[in-house]
Amino acid sequence: MKDENKNSFNLDKAIRKVSDFPKPGILFYDITSVLMNPEALKYCVDSMVKLIEEKDINAVAAVESRGFLFAAPVAYTLKLPIILLRKKGKLPGETYRINFALEYGEDTLEVHKSDIYRGMKVAVVDDLIATGGTLKAASELVEKGGAVVAGIFAVIGLPFLNYNEVLLDYDVVTLIQYQGK
Repeated sequence: MKDENKNSFNLDKAIRKVSDFPKPGILFYDITSVLMNPEALKYCVDSMVKLIEEKDINAVAAVESRGFLFAAPVAYTLKLPIILLRKKGKLPGETYRINFALEYGEDTLEVHKSDIYRGMKVAVVDDLIATGGTLKAASELVEKGGAVVAGIFAVIGLPFLNYNEVLLDYDVVTLIQYQGK
């Protein structure tokens, strides 16, 4: 697991921290403040582009929904297709589907079968990695179509929630990590 916040831009200052949201005792790392700050958003996109262009990839996969906000400009800049990993029932074509457990229940991700091919190398992008469950499911969904996950990229990582154990089989890079509450 790597934290790539090595240049002079202070990403931490751009991320709003909200205490007791969505419930008491939780410190929420809010990326909407990054989206409202053009310099912060540019830093995030440019940093991800630099990291991902070092990989030999064919596409960028975006995890619904906040992952779309970072993956789309990265894919556009790199002139790569963007694969949407959507919640159940949002895609009109034939899909691969994966069900996975969340802290508070279950969820389902889907991807169009026509968007993934065997041997394709994919960068999976999301805004934040907490427990790693959603990104593990997203990666397994990409692999279900025969593609290879070339790396997982996120703005924020919360390694104190042990996502590194869940994502052990993947190269995971975050732009900033928070070690606890």
